[in-house]
Amino acid sequence: MEDDTIQESAKPQPEEIKELLDDEGMDTPSTPEAAATEKSAAPQESCGRGLEFLYDVPLQISVEVGRSKILLKDLLKMGEGYIIELDKLAGDPLDLYVNERLIARGEAVMVGDKFGIRLTDVVSPVDRVEKLG
Repeated sequence: MEDDTIQESAKPQPEEIKELLDDEGMDTPSTPEAAATEKSAAPQESCGRGLEFLYDVPLQISVEVGRSKILLKDLLKMGEGYIIELDKLAGDPLDLYVNERLIARGEAVMVGDKFGIRLTDVVSPVDRVEKLG
């Protein structure tokens, strides 16, 4: 029972996460003078902790090319060369998900012998925090 209390208190509240994002420079001031004023007005760890404790958390990243629904009988017929029609058109942006949450959209690129994704549209940090739960 005591472990549950410790875990709940260790989890940052959404307001605390927004404040930490602001403190970490997500909303950069337009001038150096504004940055100096902002740093002196709000200590970097105003909530007692920074974001450093999150840096080593592993995340599941996936890129979605498209989706399709098929019947079980069609799934059982699949073999090499079988083609599945997806709901996206060629050239449409790919969706980048982190832990099953949409984070960005981009286009496929070749990086050496591997595929990569060049981000073209990133969901704002505020929207990402609001969708956390």
